[in-house]
Amino acid sequence: MKIIACIKQVPDSEAKIKAENGQINTGDAPLVINPFDEYAVEGALQQREAVSGSTVTALCIGPESAKEALKHALAMGADDAILVSDPALSDLDTIGAARVLAAAIQKIGGVDMVVFGRQTLDNGSGLTSAQTARALGWSLLGLAGQIKVEERSVRVERVIEEGRQTVKANLPTVISVVQSIGEPRYPSFMGIRKASKAEIPVWSLSDLGIAAPDAIIKRSELMNPPARDTSVEIISGESPTEIADKLADKLITEKVL
Repeated sequence: MKIIACIKQVPDSEAKIKAENGQINTGDAPLVINPFDEYAVEGALQQREAVSGSTVTALCIGPESAKEALKHALAMGADDAILVSDPALSDLDTIGAARVLAAAIQKIGGVDMVVFGRQTLDNGSGLTSAQTARALGWSLLGLAGQIKVEERSVRVERVIEEGRQTVKANLPTVISVVQSIGEPRYPSFMGIRKASKAEIPVWSLSDLGIAAPDAIIKRSELMNPPARDTSVEIISGESPTEIADKLADKLITEKVL
């Protein structure tokens, strides 16, 4: 079974986000693998271990720096990794990303399962998995907490607000996983060494045979937070009772109470 784990590189969750010149600026915050995508890699690795002869390929769209996120997936245990990088992909929306991922998956060929995390930290829409499934013409099994392959079909237990729901689809299929899939394994020392030496191929749009998708959703401008004028008044008195009375009168006068 050939499994693809789709990942993304995002700013660290501790990054301080600012609005500058109508755009998002995360400053010098480090870029890391999207934390939810670590669960996607974990889910893919679990299926490789469950089905003999399976392989896991990590797939990412991003700049050259995104190779570091792919190396994290390799250190966790992925067999290989592919980066799709092109200057024309700087303003992708989720539909555009899904079309590019679908083209890359079709170029890889023979894929049985594509695994996503439930959402990303930067945009967080959680739509890319469903849009990729639509672009491929495959079934989507979303919010999976458990996965079990049964010959040429897969059964998952979905974690939803109402409880648990078991659903089944024929392979190939797209699956998005939640944290219930299991705690992501730590990269091993040997895995880190292997990842550091890995040669990650980079595919451009011409390699995929497609043009840059037009963005349907565009962020034209991010407004700066409005300025707030604040003032502080200190209420004093001879005793706590006097201070409390003055405070109560003030709150009544200002129509707070």
